[in-house]
Amino acid sequence: MTVYRFKAIRANQAPGHEVFSFAAAPKDVLAFSEIERVGRDDQGHLKGFQRHQVASHIKDIRDYLAREDALLPNAVIVAFVEGADVKVKDLGDGIVEVKINAAAEKPGFVVDGQQRLSALAGLDKPGFQVFVSALVCRDYNELRQQFVLINNTRPLPKTLIYELLPTVEGLPERFTARKFAARIVDRLNFDPNSSLRGEIRQHTNPKGVLSDTAMQKLVSNSAADGAIREFIKHDDYEQRAFQLVSEFFWATREIYASEWDGMAPKTSRLKHGAGIVAMGFVMELLYSASGATARDDFRAGLASLKQYTSWTSGSWKFGEFDERLWNGIQNTPSDIDLLANYLVRKVKRQLRKNSPV
Repeated sequence: MTVYRFKAIRANQAPGHEVFSFAAAPKDVLAFSEIERVGRDDQGHLKGFQRHQVASHIKDIRDYLAREDALLPNAVIVAFVEGADVKVKDLGDGIVEVKINAAAEKPGFVVDGQQRLSALAGLDKPGFQVFVSALVCRDYNELRQQFVLINNTRPLPKTLIYELLPTVEGLPERFTARKFAARIVDRLNFDPNSSLRGEIRQHTNPKGVLSDTAMQKLVSNSAADGAIREFIKHDDYEQRAFQLVSEFFWATREIYASEWDGMAPKTSRLKHGAGIVAMGFVMELLYSASGATARDDFRAGLASLKQYTSWTSGSWKFGEFDERLWNGIQNTPSDIDLLANYLVRKVKRQLRKNSPV
């Protein structure tokens, strides 16, 4: 079949332009529309406009759409350039019949939704349709203009997405670990008994100073290969996870009061993203070395570390030829690893010193 007919709804927008929507099977959309990826021809001229496929993103979408209850309410957008073999016949009351002739070539271009269509192309899902919003552009330049405008919308803030995660069910698998971490961070920020109450910056708590993503990283690290992973065998593992982190920071706030109280990431690296994530490894070490889960258990280890830290002044002496000012630590994976390894080494040394012979 190379001629497609759809009953569509027309919207009145800019004069001289056709804009309409209809439902179609994904394979039909791909049969009359190209996904024209951006590239260069032999003379170096730009051609196409679509970004490359993102395999992991397509897999996530496909995993979700494979479910029986999956919905895809947002439409893919297809553009036709004036002169293409597309006929729009008015049926009255805003209804039109769209006839698309793809006998010689695909007359349409996918402007938005290529990852969704690619995911659906690999699924056996008879009867599943997607909404198609289509427009007829004056020329290829206007088509590219629409692509830029449609795809240049501002994404949702990460802080808002992470804060919503604990309340949303049925999301793709990649959100699962983040959802658990986000739930713990929520409790740390809003539970009246939390040591970090009101301290974490979230969409609904812009006055917080601790990075929510750093806190989630601390929780995720522990859930992946640390104390929280061990808690999963217990029915109340979420409560145990919350309690562990909260108790650790109760002790941290007590031992490092001058570096914590009233401080911000710019004035204390202890409240900086790098410091938070690195201190998570200290928490793990004290848990694995002595089973520490309560603030009283953490105090001695944190106190023994204090002499080696430079959270607000001085410099970090990471090695004979590696010394940095207190604020020279940045929120990068390499700096976090450097700081975490340094802190863990110092705590281990102190634990060995204090252990009975």
